[in-house]
Amino acid sequence: MNIAVVGLSHKTAPVEVREKLSIPEQKVEAAIAQLRGYPHIQEVAILSTCNRLEIYIVTSESEPGVREVIQFLSECSKVPLQSLRPHLFILLHEDAVMHLMRVASGLDSLVLGEGQILAQVKQTHKLAQQYKGVGRILERLFKQALTAGKRVRTETSIGTGAVSISSAAAELAQMKGQNLASSKIAIIGAGKMSRLLVQHLLSKGASHISIVNRSVRGALELAGQFKDAELHLYQLSEMMQVIASSDLVFTSTAATDPLLNKAKLEAVLDPNRPLMLVDISVPRNIDSDANELANVRSFNVDDLKAVVAQNHESRRKMAMEAQGLLEQEVEAFDLWWRSLETVPTISCLRDKIELIREQELEKALSRLGSEFSEKHQDVIESLTRGIVNKILHDPMVQLRAQQDIEARRQAMQTLQTLFNLDVDVNQQYS
Repeated sequence: MNIAVVGLSHKTAPVEVREKLSIPEQKVEAAIAQLRGYPHIQEVAILSTCNRLEIYIVTSESEPGVREVIQFLSECSKVPLQSLRPHLFILLHEDAVMHLMRVASGLDSLVLGEGQILAQVKQTHKLAQQYKGVGRILERLFKQALTAGKRVRTETSIGTGAVSISSAAAELAQMKGQNLASSKIAIIGAGKMSRLLVQHLLSKGASHISIVNRSVRGALELAGQFKDAELHLYQLSEMMQVIASSDLVFTSTAATDPLLNKAKLEAVLDPNRPLMLVDISVPRNIDSDANELANVRSFNVDDLKAVVAQNHESRRKMAMEAQGLLEQEVEAFDLWWRSLETVPTISCLRDKIELIREQELEKALSRLGSEFSEKHQDVIESLTRGIVNKILHDPMVQLRAQQDIEARRQAMQTLQTLFNLDVDVNQQYS
């Protein structure tokens, strides 16, 4: 069995490619089922965010397992294989393990050290459990990655003052000359990214903020978190009127098709009034043709890189501090992974000794006769179990703890020979 990850991110693919491969949460169950249906894939988890899509698998054979994932991505996105491959990365076993640790810790994020990714990895794990994607190996890997992410957040300084995609979007607007304090600002969407955006805009002096959302309840919940601010709430049907009277618009929704394009904007905008659009959604909420309008400037998540570059150097030094912690977590996972090799031998040995114990106990009890009390039988049962456990304890501990692969395999072979064990290797991953 092997671990592999196949994916693409802000480092390997532009937003126009990433949005085609985005898998929304409501489609994760079907995607996991389809991937589990391939012959070489035993376990699967799908991490899909605005900046990455990564598919983690446990596969019986790495090369065909990876091919099956790439085939799935091509079919799912309707992007031909030859166009898709240049944007993909493929990592196997220890590289895949370290990558997930880095992702969960925010070290692979566009905004180095951002904290939202840890919650996204946790949600990936939860959905993979819910839809029967993870088994023994990915279950352990994701738990170890979440532990790594929490350790980096609490034991290093990388999270101190870390910016999010939302705060970078607010900074981008300022970099491009927008006066947040005097601007009429509209935010389309009322999810977590929008909540963070409101928080950062208010901290930068914004005072006229409108929230447009499909669900009135969602908008009210967001507004309820900022009771001291005067947020204006609108339904999605009022979106174009709100945009027409705004100076700055942020979009952050889960819509799979653009909400805004050149035609829609041209129909409502005053050609003499400038408008800035900042789209932090993937798939994009704003069509690229919006930039063709003379009075409109439109930006997307890939444009945030200029903001991120400003504070990247100081964070890079913090990342080196975090890397040492991740190496400890990778080593812990690897020790557990290698110990799996001993599971069939240990299980087989325990089963054989247990069978002997049961047979000999049955003979002894039959010789003692029916007058022998049930209480005494329980004492003898407990005694024989205790003897077996004591005898097996040291060999099992030593076998699991042996880090030298060849020495461990030689020890297993010796046990198999001495006790005439018929080992089922499939027990290793069950």
